[in-house]
Amino acid sequence: MKKPNIVILGAGYGGIMTTVKLQKSMGVNDANITLVNKNDYHYQTTWLHENAAGTLHHDRTRIPIKDVVNMSKINFVQDTVTAIKPDEKKVKLENSELSYDILVIGLGFEAATFGIPGLIENAFTIGDINSSRLIREHIEYNFAMYHNEKEKNQARLNIVVGGGGFTGIEFVGELANRIPELCKEYDIDKSLVRIINVEGAPTVLPGFDPQLVEYAMNSLESRGVEFVTGAMLKDCKPDSIVYEKDGKQVEVPTLTTVWAAGVRANSIVEKSGIETNRGKVEVRNDMRAPGYDDIFVIGDCALIMNPENGRPYPPTAQIAIQESYTVAHNVKALAEGHELEGFEAKILGTVASLGHTDAIGVVLNDRKLFGWKATVMKKVIDNRYLLKLGGLGLLLKKGKFNIFY
Repeated sequence: MKKPNIVILGAGYGGIMTTVKLQKSMGVNDANITLVNKNDYHYQTTWLHENAAGTLHHDRTRIPIKDVVNMSKINFVQDTVTAIKPDEKKVKLENSELSYDILVIGLGFEAATFGIPGLIENAFTIGDINSSRLIREHIEYNFAMYHNEKEKNQARLNIVVGGGGFTGIEFVGELANRIPELCKEYDIDKSLVRIINVEGAPTVLPGFDPQLVEYAMNSLESRGVEFVTGAMLKDCKPDSIVYEKDGKQVEVPTLTTVWAAGVRANSIVEKSGIETNRGKVEVRNDMRAPGYDDIFVIGDCALIMNPENGRPYPPTAQIAIQESYTVAHNVKALAEGHELEGFEAKILGTVASLGHTDAIGVVLNDRKLFGWKATVMKKVIDNRYLLKLGGLGLLLKKGKFNIFY
């Protein structure tokens, strides 16, 4: 019997963890395992907001694939996926084509712009290392330019963040910490700088406990963040944004608009012909795509309903990592003709940082955490992932141990 070709697309949380699990459970004589990723590194998506604000260097967020994947067991292909052809059992890449017997799709997300005019052309998104680095450099450039023009341009110092969800709030938290440093460096009066968060819902962090949301807003407002809730972004121009609130339109001059108000699954998945629901694949209980017994879908590309509330689980790193255990087990089981197991999400809690010294969270039996305790918990979660992915060596190299400052 020939060795099955197992192809894993994407080295995000789901893809890289599935690969690491399979390299431990399957030998080179059991299967040909190929991991495809456009970069030669995996990155911590949950740290990108820190890179974008300039509070954490992007090299800390980057983990070389060769540091966690055994290249003698896994065939790593650095290339960009352009199309998936499930009926031909082929994957088209920019520079080649791969055939598979079993496919794992973990191609991550792209920004959802909801058709807002000018957003694609004029707004930044926190999507990967390079886009985050661009935001950091753009903000610094505008601060540097402020005193180098005869006419002072307030738009250079107005930073608008669209979206009061997880990413948006964590980003403004880091910005609130970073702005005083930038003001000192570029001789700018801190009172001139505005960080404006625009959210369409009546409150930020929808779905979070109201007491925690109030704490988060108070903490951020005390550090200069302005919240505009119940407001819809109507237009994103090169030098301003327009939002509508209570039937009135307001224009804010800004040269920095960061869009953090929604993501969608990689559009390659929708174009593949696999059945999707709002761009995501509503996977079966064993994480396989409907109609295809040889395709597993993981992370941002997978849609899994929460039986308790009938809504989809949010596409978090926690869920993707849990999914990787089931997917890795089931890929091996399918290759060897054994029975597949069902996926069951275990939400262990959620923690949102509000800058490096403040956070909110709900952990273990709905216990609420505020401030320093929540910050420590956030770092424990991050460090636990590094330990799972690459052992003690990776933890010591990339871990966050600055719990007292």
